[in-house]
Amino acid sequence: METLVFEDPSREDIGRAGEIIRDGGLVVFPTETVFGLGANALDSAAAKKIYEAKGRPSDNPLIVHLADPSQAGEYAFVTPEYEALAARFMPGPLTVIMKKKDAVPSAVTGGLDSVAVRVPLHPAAHALIAAAGVPIAAPSANLSGRPSPTGFAHVVQDMYGRVDAILGGEVDIGVESTIVSLVTERPCVLRPGKVTPDELREVLPDLTVSSAVIGKYEGVPLSPGMRYKHYAPRAAVTILDGDYEAIVRFLRGEPDAGKLCFDGDGDITAMPRALSYGGEGDPSEQAKHLFARLREFDEMPEITRIYARMPSSDGVGLAVVNRLLRAAGFNVIKL
Repeated sequence: METLVFEDPSREDIGRAGEIIRDGGLVVFPTETVFGLGANALDSAAAKKIYEAKGRPSDNPLIVHLADPSQAGEYAFVTPEYEALAARFMPGPLTVIMKKKDAVPSAVTGGLDSVAVRVPLHPAAHALIAAAGVPIAAPSANLSGRPSPTGFAHVVQDMYGRVDAILGGEVDIGVESTIVSLVTERPCVLRPGKVTPDELREVLPDLTVSSAVIGKYEGVPLSPGMRYKHYAPRAAVTILDGDYEAIVRFLRGEPDAGKLCFDGDGDITAMPRALSYGGEGDPSEQAKHLFARLREFDEMPEITRIYARMPSSDGVGLAVVNRLLRAAGFNVIKL
């Protein structure tokens, strides 16, 4: 497939990309979280192209991106809980799951009777939805299972020749949106992100957090990022959880391995093949750089294993822990 590439897209470029979406094609575009791989959310055949381009299991639901929170009622049975969340957090990095209406094909929802909707904050994403004139179904724009793309080079590497167009731009947050289900017995976080459970409880006091956030999940995936191994570089990832000095001693015995650590971990950053991804007490910075660092390890072909320091799960750190656990296939060594 010939791919149009617009590294610094103009209004005309975004208009052309909107036409591609309307005509059933695929467009990669930036959001405030990560790059998305978009298609017409009302077109089953277009949605199936997303799964093919990514190599993604077809029972893994997609997120429907809207231009305005008020549009959700066209595609889902809106609840007061949604209205409250939308008023506080939309546009922004929050996805809400509700019972779907017939307008949304089952190819978009992985066969579920619910639909995930979000309103991105990124101006290019908003402009693309407006230009397309239809809601856009989009997962992250990476090959299935690989680290999500947070840079233009990442999406060109993964998606060139697989999609009709790629729009460049900057992303800021670095991990995918928080997902809240309103079809569970109580409102429930299925995937953590920039919007934290504590912030959500200011709107929904009875909110829970799914055990799947930091544990294995074997059931039907109710949202993206639940069941399958995700975010993994080519080398096997293992998380080291314990005392800093014990981790340093362990890593000194692994000179050929990649080391993912925090800014200020001088004993580790002095070792070969070490990359830091933010301060130990700065989970937002960790989230912003995590996927890019995992992809940097892929540029070191001699590495067959990577050891990563376990971050704190406080605040946005819960999203970082969630992504690392899935990248590691839940392989954790306690030290």
